Amino acid sequence: MREVLEACPGAQRVLFRRYHIGGCSSCGFQPTETLAELCRRNHGLPVEEVLAHIRASHEEDARLLLEPEELAALLQGPLPPKILDIRSREEWEAARIDGALLMSNLTLQEILNRWPREALLVVCDHEGRQGLDAAAYFLGHGFQQVRCLRGGIDAWSQRVDAKIPRYRLA
Repeated sequence: MREVLEACPGAQRVLFRRYHIGGCSSCGFQPTETLAELCRRNHGLPVEEVLAHIRASHEEDARLLLEPEELAALLQGPLPPKILDIRSREEWEAARIDGALLMSNLTLQEILNRWPREALLVVCDHEGRQGLDAAAYFLGHGFQQVRCLRGGIDAWSQRVDAKIPRYRLA
């Protein structure tokens, strides 16, 4: 499963949404387990069908990704997107895109209750690994234009704004 998750980072979300696999300890899996083993112990699911679904979902995820340079251009336009940063407060305080909002319970309630569903919302994380899960959440709540910053704040600091410090999580 390690290779599947590396090739398709959203695979765990996809497996849980469609097959209820990987969301809790009773249906979880180990990184060393193969997809065939996982399918076999989950009612003998057809491996090729599951793999095809993971691949199709990965292609859908890829359409949600926004390059750092594209975001920079959008921020200069007449209707700049809202940027939602889903990292920890400590990460956000250390390095952030100007105007980005830190995700909190209060911010989440404001977004769900007050933000227009047709406005562009860009999710930002550290390296682009968790952002797609957050984007899927907002799409599931009726937001029509949700994107995810490819490579997260790390790619932004490398490709758009070198003044933003890069960091590694321990």
